[in-house]
Amino acid sequence: MSYPPEGQHQPPYRPQGQNPQQPYGAPYGQQHGQQHYGQEPYGQQQYGQQPPHGQEPYEPYEPYEPYGQEPEPAPRRRSRARRWVIAGVAVLALAGIAAGVMNHYEIPPFTDKGAAVSFGGAPAGDGGKNAAPQAANSKMLMPTGPQAEFKNSMTLPDGTHVAVTTLDGKKSGFKGKVWVWAPKEYNDPKFAKSGFPVMIALPGGAGYPSNYWMGTDLGLQTSIAKWYAEGKSKPFILAMPVLNPGPDDKGVYWDGSDIPDQPKMGTWLTEDVPDLVKANFRTVKSRDGWAFMGSSTGGFAGLKAVLKHPDKFKAVIASGPDIVPDSSLWKGHDKEKAENNPEVLAKQLIDRKGPDVYLAFQVGDSENNKKTLPDVQKFIATFGNKGPVHTELRIIKGGQHNAKTYVPNMGEGPIQYISKVMEGPVE
Repeated sequence: MSYPPEGQHQPPYRPQGQNPQQPYGAPYGQQHGQQHYGQEPYGQQQYGQQPPHGQEPYEPYEPYEPYGQEPEPAPRRRSRARRWVIAGVAVLALAGIAAGVMNHYEIPPFTDKGAAVSFGGAPAGDGGKNAAPQAANSKMLMPTGPQAEFKNSMTLPDGTHVAVTTLDGKKSGFKGKVWVWAPKEYNDPKFAKSGFPVMIALPGGAGYPSNYWMGTDLGLQTSIAKWYAEGKSKPFILAMPVLNPGPDDKGVYWDGSDIPDQPKMGTWLTEDVPDLVKANFRTVKSRDGWAFMGSSTGGFAGLKAVLKHPDKFKAVIASGPDIVPDSSLWKGHDKEKAENNPEVLAKQLIDRKGPDVYLAFQVGDSENNKKTLPDVQKFIATFGNKGPVHTELRIIKGGQHNAKTYVPNMGEGPIQYISKVMEGPVE
């Protein structure tokens, strides 16, 4: 907000009791006919004194003041210019307060929320058919189009934007919101011909109708920028879709999967959302530029997505995740449930010897679900660092089951772990 510093726009300070400046050259008490107490006015005699011979008797000064009371000073004038200055300052102060209030409540034109956002390098409207040809050995994928309509959700201090669009998933049939953010390097001329790595960030809980990673209180975007500047992280483009097709107020969730007779949330997350990013951003052609991260149910969905589609995604940061699918919607669909079980998928990947995946786990030792840490440790003991399944575990001392625990600790190990094996920016 653009509030002025406290105390700015106040009228100039005047010590208590000090009078406005008198006209130049006239001592105090002699302006506008005012009597200076204790002296005679010019041409008058003291009260009760006889006039000179030949003059009419002098009428006493009326009305006289009661004994011991000073005469009331004549009204003082405030200059017109001073009145205008004070009025102008008051108007400016009120305008500043009003602008701040309208910015807080996101009322245009005092906020850019809702404004159209272009991330640069707009894709060709024909799906890239007329785009300049790329070298055959290029690792970068130009935006394929069509261009989505992004609206600004928030502007960060470095000038970058978190923008939102409503994606009508062509492959899943599900329609929902996706928030995106690109680091400032994306529009740096130095990287104008570079493709950037992508991280799909999934929330826990309902994950609907918003994705909490896009909020400023968690600082995921600013953390990615900070970690990149520190040499810890790749400069990831973030895609933050809704996780579920509806609220879980009745304890129902979809495990980020294609459950029979339900919205195809697995296809939404692993095909429609990546297609949106490819259509609008310069990305990395291979799976070496694609990763997931998530917490709780989102951690499970990201873990499962990488193990189920290792040809598309290379790594995941799973924070406080479930290890096996447990949605009540799987009832009567045991075969499909097994096909979305990370334990089953990890064994299958080991049996067929690849491709390599990198699974970075982080779990608090004070999680409300006391089974979370033992379940993750059991998974790592069974499948971790066997063949193509590479794992790392960070146990957060005092860590609880929430995103405010997970974000800062990502920078203490997990983000470095996956960044070392991923690519980008690439040409």
